[in-house]
Amino acid sequence: MGVPEGRAAEAARQVCAEYADDALYRHSVRSYFFGAAWAEARGLDFDRELFFVSALLHDLALVPPFDSHTLPFEEAGGHLARVFTAGLGWPAGRRDRAAEVIVLHMRDDVAPEVDVESRLLQVGTSADVSGSGLEAFDPSFRDALVRAYPRNGFAGSFVRLFRDQAERKPGCAAARLVAGEWAERTSSHPLDRS
Repeated sequence: MGVPEGRAAEAARQVCAEYADDALYRHSVRSYFFGAAWAEARGLDFDRELFFVSALLHDLALVPPFDSHTLPFEEAGGHLARVFTAGLGWPAGRRDRAAEVIVLHMRDDVAPEVDVESRLLQVGTSADVSGSGLEAFDPSFRDALVRAYPRNGFAGSFVRLFRDQAERKPGCAAARLVAGEWAERTSSHPLDRS
């Protein structure tokens, strides 16, 4: 299983690599692979290009050039996706889908039969950030993914980003996660111990 080819996927990869640090970039790629593997194991059809672009852009509003001081990062990321995909010439409905996938990854679980790409980003990010649902993936797949895209320092830097969001935007989804045990689960991710 590889990443999609084409102009949109390559542009998303380039933008993510340029603006995100290595830890956040590798998280975005791992999130895609976790989600795609989950879909393939269940025989789910999904739009690989849409999912890849959304996965690579989903956390860019956590970095200073795109951080909004008023909007939760996932909503700012949705706006970023709309602008990015407009530059690719995507029609309005497809641009809206990219934004929706990013916004919904921080909301309540979406059933795959309702919105498969949003569910895949939820699955992928949950497995990679806090280890939630990690047992659904074969250990050899997980090990190969971490070898290809190492986690080096991801948990600590990501917890810091979420704590910053929580402090500045106390009503956001990141703040609700930080208020619970999310930071502890993220900091003790099983893939960081193997």
